[in-house]
Amino acid sequence: MATPLELEPAAPPHTAPAGVGPAPPKRVSLPLLFVTLCAALVLSIVCGAGMGASGLSWGQVLRFLWAGLTGGSLAHDEVSAYTIVWELRFPRAVLAAVVGAGLSAIGVAVQAMVRNALADPFVLGISSGAAVGANAVLLFGAFGALGLWALSTAAFLSALLAMALVYAIARTADGLTPLRLVLTGTAMYYGFSAVTTFMVFAAERGEAARSAMMWLLGSLGGASWASVPIAAGAVLVGLAHLTVSARRLNALAMGDETAAALGVDAGRLRKELFLVCAAVTGAVVAVSGAIGFVGLMVPHAARMLVGADHRRLLAVAPLAGAVLLIWVDILSRVVLAPVELPVGVLTAVIGVPCFVLLMRRRSYTFGGA
Repeated sequence: MATPLELEPAAPPHTAPAGVGPAPPKRVSLPLLFVTLCAALVLSIVCGAGMGASGLSWGQVLRFLWAGLTGGSLAHDEVSAYTIVWELRFPRAVLAAVVGAGLSAIGVAVQAMVRNALADPFVLGISSGAAVGANAVLLFGAFGALGLWALSTAAFLSALLAMALVYAIARTADGLTPLRLVLTGTAMYYGFSAVTTFMVFAAERGEAARSAMMWLLGSLGGASWASVPIAAGAVLVGLAHLTVSARRLNALAMGDETAAALGVDAGRLRKELFLVCAAVTGAVVAVSGAIGFVGLMVPHAARMLVGADHRRLLAVAPLAGAVLLIWVDILSRVVLAPVELPVGVLTAVIGVPCFVLLMRRRSYTFGGA
């Protein structure tokens, strides 16, 4: 599970926060990068549908995908293979893309909202709140009447409760401030994590505890077509709002006083961002568990490629996050097949060395220079 980190100290005079100072040298053409990432996303989804423990030829995979998209007919002896591709692997690849895009976009927004280079989508304590509801279902059978919807419903509702608590505690007469948001989110993270740990120890050992640990470490094993629409809708709405607010995000990243001078109400914008980030985080965590490092690492990598302007960042980061998580999910299924690894373990294995290398670059700062 992702761990919230401490607020970074104020930047020295020669270091600018996101969106401040002269733009860094453009290393990649934005249109070219956007088209490349779109093509990579389509190819990755096809690979996600085709790769797994069951050996299927690429001709079969493409034919099954085409049949599913167009309603074509299949031979009777192909039904089981078709089910593997269309009902299991394909929705899982699509959901991985949705979750990766959502975490990356929210990572960009949270880092601007709290002006903290180490912030990620889980710094608000929403993921640990969702874990309480998910564990109630996995360990004690709560919301059993909802059937397949029990896990995602319980996780999302507890995420909303966590959001309400964080907002109520962090809000003051002066509105939401970055420091109070980070500190409150961190405190609630540890509080909810303690509740989750107690639930795991209080429950009977066995498959239920293992399922709970898999969920806590992040897993897309429960993906289905039923779980895609709600998560995709939340991510699309959130991304649309962030894209429209990109100029205001640039102003907010410069500081509240500068934002006010530019005509941006920092307090109101921070409230909007808090609600959007919490809702999208709750929606994606409800279907995938707590997958760390994507929302922290991808925004920084995107800044290296396109600079700190949020209009450019929000065009690149979601696509990059979607591609990344699809391939991480593929690895989780094939590395120790037929045993499946938690996705969050692999994102940490990949993310830690990549982030260390990123930080070792002398030319890199939070602002992307």
